[in-house]
Amino acid sequence: MIDQIAKNLIKLKQEFAKTYTGNSHIQELIPISTSKEFPIDNNHLKYLHNFALKNPIYHNSYEQNIADISTRVYEGDISEYWLNSIKHGTSCQPFYPTWIFSAYITALIAKNFNFKELVDIGSGDGRIAYCAKFLGLQTTSIEIDDVLVELQNSISTATKVDFNPICVDAIEFDYSTLKLTCPVFFIGGLPQMGGDVLATSVIEKISSTDLKKNTCIVFAGTHSKRHLSNNQSHGGWSSLIDKHGLKVTKTISLPTIWTFDQLADTPYIYTKFI
Repeated sequence: MIDQIAKNLIKLKQEFAKTYTGNSHIQELIPISTSKEFPIDNNHLKYLHNFALKNPIYHNSYEQNIADISTRVYEGDISEYWLNSIKHGTSCQPFYPTWIFSAYITALIAKNFNFKELVDIGSGDGRIAYCAKFLGLQTTSIEIDDVLVELQNSISTATKVDFNPICVDAIEFDYSTLKLTCPVFFIGGLPQMGGDVLATSVIEKISSTDLKKNTCIVFAGTHSKRHLSNNQSHGGWSSLIDKHGLKVTKTISLPTIWTFDQLADTPYIYTKFI
């Protein structure tokens, strides 16, 4: 069911991109109610809309019927946060979020795989951790930029969903303090833009513990040949996956802010240690 929902979301995004006439820096949509194409719990949809409504990066919203689906379009601007996020020497990628609905799908997959905790590394405004929290997972949202963590805290307070934002360098963080049992780690950043540094740090710390057998690492990849270089499989992550003895268990493509005007969306690659 999740795979079909993801495919329907991509189709909806493509129709939206064809008809969009606005000039906002970022734009995305969320279905207003459950439907045959999006058989989502209405309470979950309320959480998704509430995240957008309480998030100051969005300055406008309106209802629009797209491909016979009632949606609410959210327009915003991340320029201020993008500029601030690149000031850190160990920051691996500027702030460019996935879609809120895409974040929900990635967290729902983790829940369906029966992971108990979700750690989002380089979490931006915390949308993946937020979704995981209301889905019932224990969450930790790790972000090096203090302004983005302030944004996360304001969203957490306004939505009354505590997804545990922490302002820290993920490379230096001691993950044993989280008392994890069966976690999924999301790596924020493409491999060619420093995501491999984050991933390597986490993998090396986990590899020396008993947690290894219960851990999932999720990578955000790309289909862009400009970013792939010679490492074109698994969204650019194949070298790291092979090097660290990981096995791909699922790949799903989803809309993100940076693929709005592209035919190919962002692949999320779920892996486990062999």
